[in-house]
Amino acid sequence: MADVIILGAGMVGVSAALHLQARGRDVVMMDRRGAGLETSFGNAGLIERSSIFPYLFPRDPARLVKYALNLLPEAHYHLAALPSVGPWLMRYWRESAPERVAKSVAARRPLIEHSLVEHEALIQQAGAGALIRRTGWIKLFRTQETLAHGVADAEKLRAFDLHIDILDAAGVAAREPFLAPVAGAAHYLDTASVSDPGGLAKAYADLFLSRGGRFVRGDALSLEQEPDGRWSVAGPDGARIAARDAVVALGPWSDQIFRRYGYEMPFGFKRGYHMHYAPGPGATLNHPILDADNGYLLAPMARGVRLTSGAEFATRDAPPTPVQIELCEPIARDLFPLGAALDPAPWKGARPCLPDMLPVLGPAPRHKGLWFDFGHAHHGLTLGPVSGRLLAELMTAETPFTDPAPYRADRF
Repeated sequence: MADVIILGAGMVGVSAALHLQARGRDVVMMDRRGAGLETSFGNAGLIERSSIFPYLFPRDPARLVKYALNLLPEAHYHLAALPSVGPWLMRYWRESAPERVAKSVAARRPLIEHSLVEHEALIQQAGAGALIRRTGWIKLFRTQETLAHGVADAEKLRAFDLHIDILDAAGVAAREPFLAPVAGAAHYLDTASVSDPGGLAKAYADLFLSRGGRFVRGDALSLEQEPDGRWSVAGPDGARIAARDAVVALGPWSDQIFRRYGYEMPFGFKRGYHMHYAPGPGATLNHPILDADNGYLLAPMARGVRLTSGAEFATRDAPPTPVQIELCEPIARDLFPLGAALDPAPWKGARPCLPDMLPVLGPAPRHKGLWFDFGHAHHGLTLGPVSGRLLAELMTAETPFTDPAPYRADRF
């Protein structure tokens, strides 16, 4: 018996477990592997306090033609997947219309603005401060034209009380002396970065366990509603574990649960890849660096320098096609002296996305005791703790710190 079963032990699930536990709930967390070993493992490691504006579907016709021909490294799609991903992409395009973006910005702002504060509280409690750098991240531009666009975007964000340094070529070289020359950059100072994203999720999970929480390895698809209304899952010994409430925090696998219970949502995936490299002899990378003109990011990690790709549009479980890593690696080597690859093959994961780039967060409308916490798109690491707080407030009948209506499951 328990009060709550959390399905999924990524950053989102672990954070929800901690917030519910802090409010006196007896929580069991279930995952098929362990904490931070799936989607939470592979990302740029940014707690992105400056990401007020969502990642939008591009609307420039010339770029759309290039995307359609798979000519740009920041995006790639599988032609065979178009029948399944095409309708979602059309919905994503509609939700990226200017008149809808303002609504999305207003909805995501409370989550983004509380994201770093909520992380910092858990980081302190978990003793995980060594994993965090509070030095921001740098968005590089190769030409004066793209720099001008980047500066304009940065200026829009100053209205949200964000701190941004605009750097010329010399300014970039002063902060990152091992980079090849570029036109300039925007240095976003309010963002923190993580040297081991999966390790941070594990540190939070260890905190949960140290406070009496329970973790079981098992199949979330064993979830059933009992005749008395409780929810149960099969434990590792086959015995069922029951609770009044169950939380679906399965990231890109969440649809396997919500569709079973008759909920239809426009749920899509942006797949992504990463590889680690040793830095070249004597070289150091001080900040996460986004090469905005080429659509990849270099991040200093505990394992080495992580090269992360842009978005791949394909079915969730299709075989890996890491062409974006292959395209970006030589470009990245020209920018920063990368040494030998440290991974045998690129890692692949899938970002769970709704077309408005907002999570689904709150109760399942037709099933008492079933709760949703998924669809955080590019920002699962960033939004895990603040989403966990809001969910726990809703589940324990506290006054929520922000209006949860924009994240409801039936908003589409």
